[in-house]
Amino acid sequence: MNESSASISVKYQIVSPWFEMKYLPNYATSESAGMDLHACCSSDISFAPGQRQKVPTGLAIEMPNLEMVGLVFARSGLAWRHGLSLPNGVGVIDRDYTGELQVLLQNFGETPVVVKPGDRIAQLVFMPIYRAEWIQATALRVTARGEGGFGSTGV
Repeated sequence: MNESSASISVKYQIVSPWFEMKYLPNYATSESAGMDLHACCSSDISFAPGQRQKVPTGLAIEMPNLEMVGLVFARSGLAWRHGLSLPNGVGVIDRDYTGELQVLLQNFGETPVVVKPGDRIAQLVFMPIYRAEWIQATALRVTARGEGGFGSTGV
């Protein structure tokens, strides 16, 4: 079976004097969904337990079209080993945002964590989006679940 993947071109600008080309987001493997984002800072950034801070990446990007969004996700290794994750769950990069990409990180662990310049801090995934048009309905289709909410499908 011949596997292929769609690709897009994303324009970027370097917006930090501390940026190094090795910080340019890249896929760790040929089958990775997310590109690693790197900390682009002049010195270490320390996170006390519970503390949250914005970590700069040194890059600004331009989404190629209206049907695309950039999503910033936590790196599971950082979360597992150090408790460092995104307090907002996922960061959304809208098409009209062209400022520096910054990653909001929080130390959910019990010990201090240090992010060094160049450390991989998050993953960037490009996804298609659909813009919704709301249509009021008098009824919705009947399903087995119906109005069953939290926990209604079992454990």
